[in-house]
Amino acid sequence: MVQERPVRVERRLSAILAADVAGYSRLMHSDEEPTHAKLTSLLMDAVNPAIAEHGGRIVKNTGDGFLAEFPSAVEAVRAAMLFQTRVHELTAGDTDDRRIAFRVGINIGDVIVEPHDIFGDGVNIAARLEGIAEPGGICISASACDQVLGKIAAEFVDLGEQRLKNIARPVRAFKVVDRVPAARQRPTLALPDKTSIAVLPFQNLSADPEQEYFADGVVEDITMALSRFPWLFVIARNSSFTYKGRVVDVKQVGRELGIRYLLEGSVRRAGNRIRIAGQLIDAETGAHLWVDRFEGALADIFELQDHVTSRVVGAIAPKLQDAEIKRAKHKPTENLDAYDYYLRGLPKARRHTVEANDKALQLFSKAIALDPGLACAYGMAAWCYTQRKARGWMVEDTQETAEATRLARKAVHLGGDDPVALSMGGYALAFVAHEFDCAAAFMDRGLVVNPNLAQAWMLSSWLRIWRGEPDLALDHVAQAMRLSPVDPSQYGMLGAAAYAHFLAGRYDVASSYAEKSMRDNPTFLLSICSFAASSALAGRLGQAQRGLAQALECNPNLRASNLKDLAPFRRTEDLATFAEGLRQAGLPE
Repeated sequence: MVQERPVRVERRLSAILAADVAGYSRLMHSDEEPTHAKLTSLLMDAVNPAIAEHGGRIVKNTGDGFLAEFPSAVEAVRAAMLFQTRVHELTAGDTDDRRIAFRVGINIGDVIVEPHDIFGDGVNIAARLEGIAEPGGICISASACDQVLGKIAAEFVDLGEQRLKNIARPVRAFKVVDRVPAARQRPTLALPDKTSIAVLPFQNLSADPEQEYFADGVVEDITMALSRFPWLFVIARNSSFTYKGRVVDVKQVGRELGIRYLLEGSVRRAGNRIRIAGQLIDAETGAHLWVDRFEGALADIFELQDHVTSRVVGAIAPKLQDAEIKRAKHKPTENLDAYDYYLRGLPKARRHTVEANDKALQLFSKAIALDPGLACAYGMAAWCYTQRKARGWMVEDTQETAEATRLARKAVHLGGDDPVALSMGGYALAFVAHEFDCAAAFMDRGLVVNPNLAQAWMLSSWLRIWRGEPDLALDHVAQAMRLSPVDPSQYGMLGAAAYAHFLAGRYDVASSYAEKSMRDNPTFLLSICSFAASSALAGRLGQAQRGLAQALECNPNLRASNLKDLAPFRRTEDLATFAEGLRQAGLPE
């Protein structure tokens, strides 16, 4: 008789994070559908990104909570602190009896691993620690505390030995207290030489919460119109929107963004009518300079936005000529359906998943079908293909490269005065089609049209890297960072700085910038490769090998032979140096 071999059980040591919503049953009983919608939104906008940014994975959802696994206790606690802060900010305007707050427990344990779950005593302890955590708080075991002590800007309050349900032995627990809350980490910035303003996200007062994209689109258009005045310093949308959903102290926002004026407001869309309300505030004194509202038919949306822009400009620069105001007005399309599809595509294009990228392309394509002259839609569609190439998502490389090039050329040729079309289309010509000189001409024109577009400055810095111009790249990175000082996508700016220093032969500095970028986004392949290559050339081989291992986790197909797909350096010597650094780190041919 043949004896069967026992099935091998996969085990590993992990940091386990368990979380659920405090008082969820009560919240659901009081107001079921809004509670469910709010929880879904918080998971998507605050929790899931924080876990991904710190190298974790959601193992499973448990109705009102979830179980996550991390390879590091440090990263588990950092992720928990980050999403607790974000959740607190996003729910700051809610009343106490309606506010959603997570309790979090973290433990280190040897777990049994199955495809869609993990088991073991370590998991059970994490779940029980979550049960004794305060709403909005984090409770960790002594084993986890030993790993993170001295490595995180937090204090750990000893809660003593805890008797946890169904756990045989007492567990010593610690409460995590954020020593430097994220809201207070941002430094005060000096005011720029120009008159400076930030347009904060407008509140969506429409009955349909799905109209949020429309309210955000109105803000983006007003921001873009103000940005066209060369004498104004306008904070980028990405930084302004970090205050979305928060009750803000205008003076603090002014200090954090380094600006003099703030524009707040609301949008109400009902049927074919729309109302835009706005208030301009002096961020130094908190005084309201004007409060007004503008109402009309949906077909008049651009005219209403122009009224807001004119009132803002008139308040902060009353002697400005009407002709200058008219030059700054820009109507992207006469077709409101095309405009609507374009606005719906923007938030999808900012989510770095294949599914969101596909949906954004569909929406921009619908906008183009309705208005073949909508230059910004061509530019954003070309940007989607740029992302597909950079992240290894292309399926039919030749066909998709050709389509990206076609869209980019349409964008730059139709968008002579559209900075989005010029910058996005121009960068696609460089990254995808390797038409570096044409790209520089179009992107420079976009920066003249709108010198306040932070993303255009960032993309221009990457273009200068591919062209072999590190000093100019650093100048453009600095401009992008000042225009968007609290940008969630700042990892892209830090990554560009890393490459600029790499090209200049400053490998230690390059490695430092790349590491900062990786902390903000552990899956940004360009920064990971820069970290590995610069570390190798700086003589830190062990560090370089760890970086390359992380790069190959992100893209197992990365090779020296296909490196130009990731980093399209125009100068052969730049690509050769980059490839040599990665070869020393262990990159296969």
